[in-house]
Amino acid sequence: MSEERTLNKKRIVVKVGTSTITNEAGDTDIRAIDLLCRTLSGIQSKGYDVILVSSGAIAVGAGKMRLDRKPESLRMKQAAAAVGQCELMHLYDKLFSEYGKLTAQILLSNEDVEDELKSHNLTNTFDALLENRIIPIVNENDSISSMEIESAEKLFSDNDMLSAVVAIFTGASKLAILSDIEGLYDKNPATHPDAKLISRVEAIDDEIRAIAEGTHSNRGRGGMITKLEAANLATSHGIDVLIMNGRKPEQLYDMIDHKIIGTLFVGR
Repeated sequence: MSEERTLNKKRIVVKVGTSTITNEAGDTDIRAIDLLCRTLSGIQSKGYDVILVSSGAIAVGAGKMRLDRKPESLRMKQAAAAVGQCELMHLYDKLFSEYGKLTAQILLSNEDVEDELKSHNLTNTFDALLENRIIPIVNENDSISSMEIESAEKLFSDNDMLSAVVAIFTGASKLAILSDIEGLYDKNPATHPDAKLISRVEAIDDEIRAIAEGTHSNRGRGGMITKLEAANLATSHGIDVLIMNGRKPEQLYDMIDHKIIGTLFVGR
């Protein structure tokens, strides 16, 4: 990645997962996306730079293609990603425009942040967009590169890690990862009704990792462990990371007001 940047206190990255923008049937949840766009538009209007990292292209594409189930072969995943990315950007552009906001699409692969020249150009692109009050919408370039779908040799293995890389890359001071649960619990809440939410984590150690193991999203690629890996990377660069309920994006206002919500991983 490019040289370390000074953190911008008014710049935030928000990552939304597949489980947040699709419903239980796997179809696109227009209401959820609209609420997200409205909230991010309001935050930008408060003077913040907003960058959205969005999953969901393969799932949305599979639905648009009327596939019976989520594609398994690489060629069909890439085809679904191509269809889904088009649909997602159409929805984001339309809904953000309802709130007077402009959007831009950025699709990334490993070499875009590892190659010095491409990295420099990408930094300039992000800065130019944000200076002009445009909301960049970022995703992996799944329809072109297979690395982000199924390779173990990659910089970002999923969009949780991608959001951490983007936060570091752009000098954001905060990263909010929207999940299908409230945050990190001391036990798996799916199997332990008495599980308690951990509101603040100062250090990601073996005990915290053990808690996160085995907690998976129903419709996304990763689970809590991938979010923990992303949080570990971002916090190592001084970025505060919040894992919160994606069905309550309005709580992002609480985040910028420094109120206690979800699980906060403190930047080191």
